Amino acid sequence: EMRLVESGGGLVQPGGSLRLSCVASVTPGETFSNYYISWVRQAPGKELEWVSMVNTVGGTTYYADSVKGRFTISRDNAKNTVWLQMDGLKSEDTARYYCTTGTFRTVAPRKDVGFWGQGTQVTVSS
Repeated sequence: EMRLVESGGGLVQPGGSLRLSCVASVTPGETFSNYYISWVRQAPGKELEWVSMVNTVGGTTYYADSVKGRFTISRDNAKNTVWLQMDGLKSEDTARYYCTTGTFRTVAPRKDVGFWGQGTQVTVSS
């Protein structure tokens, strides 16, 4: 069992930056470093959208075309933490951002697959 807690969201102007954090708590026998971790977002009235993913050791990262070149995902397994550095934010990045163990790079995200946090709200507005 794994509990994921996101933080770092907020209100930011277009062009600004935010750094989201996802901290995992695991039960005995579970290992954070065994899992790929994804960030998924959901804008009001829209479907879940996969944003980025990092492999188990942090050496390989993946990004949706909509965020490539602006967002950077990283992890520190010693701290059971994954980060999403978001630069050059746009109004269309406004959404609730979730971290999850689901690997949704090529399939539609589903909340009944993998462990999910409660999310953190990001609002990009002037």
